[in-house]
Amino acid sequence: MGTPLSVVIALLALLGAPLFVVILAAAMLGFHLSEIPLTVIPIEIYRLVDTPLLLALPLFTFSGYVLAESNLSTRLVRLTEVFLGWMPGGLAVVAFVTCAFFTAFTGASGVTIVAVGALLYPALMESGYREKFSLGLVTTSGSLGLLLAPSLPLILYGVIVQQMDLPAPFSIQDLFIAGILPALLMIVMLTGYSIWANRGSVVRTRRFSREEAVSALGAAKWEIPLPFIVLGGIYSGFFAVSEAAAVTAFYVLFVEVVVHREVAYGKLPSIIRDSMVMVGGILLILGVALAFTNFLIDAEVPQLLFEWIRGFVQDKLTFLILLNLILLLLGAMLDIFSALVIMIPLIVPVAIGFGVDPIHLGIIFLANMQIGYFTPPIGMNLFIASYRFERSITELYHATIPFMIVLLVALGIITYVPWLSLVFLDR
Repeated sequence: MGTPLSVVIALLALLGAPLFVVILAAAMLGFHLSEIPLTVIPIEIYRLVDTPLLLALPLFTFSGYVLAESNLSTRLVRLTEVFLGWMPGGLAVVAFVTCAFFTAFTGASGVTIVAVGALLYPALMESGYREKFSLGLVTTSGSLGLLLAPSLPLILYGVIVQQMDLPAPFSIQDLFIAGILPALLMIVMLTGYSIWANRGSVVRTRRFSREEAVSALGAAKWEIPLPFIVLGGIYSGFFAVSEAAAVTAFYVLFVEVVVHREVAYGKLPSIIRDSMVMVGGILLILGVALAFTNFLIDAEVPQLLFEWIRGFVQDKLTFLILLNLILLLLGAMLDIFSALVIMIPLIVPVAIGFGVDPIHLGIIFLANMQIGYFTPPIGMNLFIASYRFERSITELYHATIPFMIVLLVALGIITYVPWLSLVFLDR
């Protein structure tokens, strides 16, 4: 009976059934064949609802949606251009820093390309950067920031792993701290490549102007404290993550609706609806995925997978190479939330068996997903940029490959130098 039903579930997945339906069907089939009452599934879903940290997801998501509706992207580009535009490759640095910050708070790579990339692309062209380079830069920059707090994928990874009762527990704050140096490494390496790639071009830099700096600071004076309040509160331990999410939501709502008045009161219901639809989808997938995780653990699937892999892979170095290849492929095919809920329950126990710290693994995972966003042939950012800038998808392939090579080198360093992720943690 199990085999025909397994075939039916596989066909449902291939025919495009919702992910939560496929995962739930697989969990129900597994528990049924193991003669475990199906009441365990709603129990697991309730256990997720009872997690205090889960409050952070809807609050940070709502904040991101409000920021995306405002003119933050314009003020952010102006501010970073004033203070960084005088450097060699200054506008490229502006793009990387702005996109990283915007993606970290909005949590949506596609929104970053549409909102920030639309401003940066013409500015890059006017400053003398080549079209191919400019296209590649705005496409790849769209996913920068996934490793920086308060990135939703970072929080989601922490929630999933914390439900697995691992022998080496950690907090979401640990993940936020672990992502700082790897994210900076990516930005610095991309900046270095940008300077080198345009070494023979006549690229205009912007002279620093004190008057313009004061004006830009004045325009962004309400948003500038946001990262210091939120991240400073989290890193110092003054705020729990859920408390920081509440402060962020209140502050963003006050600034963009009351102070700047860029988000109308009448727009708020649709923003709330859209953001909570996204959160509802994530929570629904997460709830059934945790139930499926329970089945995998009861059936000792991770242990069996570990023993099977050990038949081909004997050491940690080789395992990490194989892991990166698999994750890059998945990152190009799945959205980041689906990849998290499907793969984390399987790979975390296996990685721990090979001696990989779960915090380091989370940074490796998200670094791969970040690159997967623009990995040919079907990386999501490629199609968003193709639509937004009216360029063929093959042009985007050629434009992003140099940036991908740079980030793959950074990924190798992040993977094989765990010190970068763990230096500030007592691990």
